[in-house]
Amino acid sequence: MTKKHFCCGVLIAAALFSNALFAQNQQAQSTNNLSVYRVTETKINDLIHTKLDVSFDYAKRYLYGKEWVTLKPHFYPTDSLTLDAQGMDIKAVALVGPKGNTPLKYTYNDNKLSITLNKRYTNVEKYTVYIAYTAKPDELKVKGSAAITDAKGLYFINPDGADKNKPTQIWTQGETESSSAWFPTIDKPDQKTTAEISMTVKSKYTTLSNGKLISQKPAANGLRTDTWKMDLPHSPYLFMMAVGEFNITKDTYKGKEVNYYLEPKYAPYAKQIFGKTPDMMKFYSDILGVDYPWNKYAQVVARDYVSGAMENTTATLHGEHVQKTDRELLDGNEEGTIAHELFHQWFGDYITAESWSNLTMNESFATFGEVIWHGHDAGQDAEDKSRYEKLQSYLGSTKDGISPVLARFHYNDKEDMFDNISYAKGSIILYALKNQMGDAAFFKGLNKYLTANAFKNGETHQLRLALEEVSGRDWSPYFNQWYYNGGHPVLSIDYGYEAGKATIKVKQTQDTSVQTFSLPIKIDIYAGGQKIRKDILINSREQRFSFDVASKPELIDFDVDKILVGEINDNKTAEQYYFQYKNAPSYANRIEALQFIMQSKAASGQQILLAGLKDKSADLRALSIDGLNLADTQIKAAALPIILELAKTDKETEVRATAIAKLAETGDQAYKSLFAAGVKDRSYKVIGASLSALAKLAPQEGKAAINAMDPDTKDHIAGDVAEIYINDAKDEHQSFFENVMQTGDRSKVFDVVGAYFQYLGRNTNPAVTEKGVKNINDAIERLKLQAYLSKQLAAAYSKTAQGKAQQAAAVSGEAKANLNKQAEIFKKASADLVKE
Repeated sequence: MTKKHFCCGVLIAAALFSNALFAQNQQAQSTNNLSVYRVTETKINDLIHTKLDVSFDYAKRYLYGKEWVTLKPHFYPTDSLTLDAQGMDIKAVALVGPKGNTPLKYTYNDNKLSITLNKRYTNVEKYTVYIAYTAKPDELKVKGSAAITDAKGLYFINPDGADKNKPTQIWTQGETESSSAWFPTIDKPDQKTTAEISMTVKSKYTTLSNGKLISQKPAANGLRTDTWKMDLPHSPYLFMMAVGEFNITKDTYKGKEVNYYLEPKYAPYAKQIFGKTPDMMKFYSDILGVDYPWNKYAQVVARDYVSGAMENTTATLHGEHVQKTDRELLDGNEEGTIAHELFHQWFGDYITAESWSNLTMNESFATFGEVIWHGHDAGQDAEDKSRYEKLQSYLGSTKDGISPVLARFHYNDKEDMFDNISYAKGSIILYALKNQMGDAAFFKGLNKYLTANAFKNGETHQLRLALEEVSGRDWSPYFNQWYYNGGHPVLSIDYGYEAGKATIKVKQTQDTSVQTFSLPIKIDIYAGGQKIRKDILINSREQRFSFDVASKPELIDFDVDKILVGEINDNKTAEQYYFQYKNAPSYANRIEALQFIMQSKAASGQQILLAGLKDKSADLRALSIDGLNLADTQIKAAALPIILELAKTDKETEVRATAIAKLAETGDQAYKSLFAAGVKDRSYKVIGASLSALAKLAPQEGKAAINAMDPDTKDHIAGDVAEIYINDAKDEHQSFFENVMQTGDRSKVFDVVGAYFQYLGRNTNPAVTEKGVKNINDAIERLKLQAYLSKQLAAAYSKTAQGKAQQAAAVSGEAKANLNKQAEIFKKASADLVKE
């Protein structure tokens, strides 16, 4: 699964909200229930085959189901069967026999269907139980998590067609244990079953499920029954259905169907969105030595999805953020998500983590799959950038080196496992292991793990044993340190040179509750025009290393391969950072040098930023633009011609947009024509930057440009428009914000809600305030954003109420009355959010 994340714009004043990957950046969990050891579910009965026949009641949001589930005792004889069945009406339970069905006794309590079988079965005897039931997902009281915001399993989207801007769809989400909300099953990851799913739907709809479509038959009253068959076993949480008006774009990989299911509007762009999928399949098949193991691969995009994407076996479901037009694709794609979900088809589906404690065997690998795909597709710099971002994402959710264990057998709730440990940290731990083993041995080890455990379940020890068998080396110390203990090293490093020796003093300064790490590290010493490679082992809290060097080093590049899963705080000089950018140009070294220059604001670093304008990485070109000090006349003279050229011609829209914003800082009216032209660009990102720039130079022309925009463009740059309306807090702009709150998806609401709050704070009309607070609260409720916004908003509302009251004390008459009314509205809004 890819967790949903949002790159937000300026949020509530002074950045009260974090701005990216909020679902992933969870702090270390509290200690409630951490004493409970989470064992893998005991197998009493084994699922063998699951046959479903379902139809849908759109008005009631019900699923009417018939199920034939075949099982056998796992080892010990048993005369009972317990199935997970959440919030259902059970109509009939019977044993299927050669002469017909025999009713069975059952009880149904606490979402458990307990069945008394007709006899005691041994583990060489199969039996089939028939169940007729009604699933009522919208009546189910369940909670989601930061990664998966809802857990009712089956979703009816716009079932009555009331929203003319949204298609009618049905889709499912099984992870973690929500498939049992739409069919009775043993809803645990350590179960595997083949399947056959028949869906009766309106004939105008397209269906998708696991495996192969084996039949389509007309049914009465304009309906059709589609039957999908899955011949290879997979876990119940990977079962899926999708129903809607999708257009199918066909592709292939080695003769296997590779299909893309999109809304008709986006179908023309299917190959631009998903077209690299066959290449990804080949790359992963080749590098793992296990060809894509299923009979097809499909990807479907659904509305109002509750996470980022889900790796259902043979049929990945994506959230609508993946669905883009060619114009939207100019500003970026979701290739990382597509790669992540595909890699799951091996790590997660082909072999499934035997318990949620071992989620690393699914999610760390899928995130690692993203990283290596970027390297294969776009080169080493892209690979390094990807893993650098994973590292920073992980570190951003920690403090003092403290974080939970990767293979985690103690947790509050299984949903807690979907965090930056299982995803980001786990992926770079795998990458570091690959570096230590060497690519050939590492991937041979993965092949061993995959082939030995095909269509079964896996855990970290099985991975370790496979790697040991291939390499001949005991990897227990590595796994004990990184998989079975938590935290990461925080290294304080001092460099010196004395008596012909280069010295390195290293302290591990992570919290004393965190383990002392053993870290094999490569260093490069740059001295006298030479580069000297050394290997060191850090294994104590304080250590000192020294090396004979003929002259004082220009730089010591610590952790050359940048595989350290931790933090480094060192005492490098500005000159050493400048040397680093030019002479030790890994992605991490370059961005580290540029960030140092920006933070230090040293004038001498500006020349490096000028060089950064031509960096091969687009994000580093943009970073260099941001860091340039145009108040320095010499730098300004050297930089502006380059920035102007980047604004006009850079192939990456992020760089063009950043360059335009930098030019606007000059206040030079000479750039106004460039900004006016940029407002008509094809890239929404460039349009947004140009609009903001134009509004800065010529406010009235900026407002005119907004008024002249078509609704599509205005919708795509809502965050930029919102920022302009902060400084023009007229009543008439309320409708713009209201529309976003009522119709925008999560990403758009996050992009605008901060500016909306500031607009409401500056507007002086209590009626606007009251309506605005309601609009924000309605959006929070509609998109289930309480966990992310309520606390911050409550504090912001309270502070604004105090400010309005203070303003009221300084004026009189109608102005005073209005300010006091606004203060009361904000105060009540804060109190209401605190109650929730």
